[in-house]
Amino acid sequence: MSRRNEKNLSMEDRILWSKVARTAIPLPGKVVEDETEKDESFAALLEEKPKPRKVASEPPARPHNPASQPPNPHRLDRTTHRKLAKGKLRIDGKVDLHGLTQAEAHSLLLSFLHQAYAAGRRHVLIVTGKGSSLGSDGVLRRAVPAWFATPPFRALVGAHEDAERRHGGSGAIYVRLRRREDRGA
Repeated sequence: MSRRNEKNLSMEDRILWSKVARTAIPLPGKVVEDETEKDESFAALLEEKPKPRKVASEPPARPHNPASQPPNPHRLDRTTHRKLAKGKLRIDGKVDLHGLTQAEAHSLLLSFLHQAYAAGRRHVLIVTGKGSSLGSDGVLRRAVPAWFATPPFRALVGAHEDAERRHGGSGAIYVRLRRREDRGA
């Protein structure tokens, strides 16, 4: 409701609004004003000493949630993603992590990426699956992109992004491996 219409409120609406306003919890760090001060006349305010304002407490510290990662800064560029999706750029390898535990999937994925990197492969497809439990994204689908931010994977993975539907959609990930440093030697 805008401030202009505040004057047009009926007494019943004002009473109802004051009841609702009393139940509101102020945002942390914001100054909280008493509603009774607003109803007093200007002359009464001049005569009284100003009441100390209450400041809401600091917000509680949020626990670190590794599942809520920032957006992937190392995304595949649009051209490469489109070429992979249309089959114009070859996928050099594929690994399927369906049915594996996180520990098994982690070691298999790391081993696969090391082998692909050593063989000079550039683009691989990681099939994580979409997850079958109700209301869940799937454990591996969430975990694999987070693993790519860890040191063992960071040295191998240059970019990654969800695959197109024909390659598994959101249950698969395109990965561009970093170039080998010893290519020209």
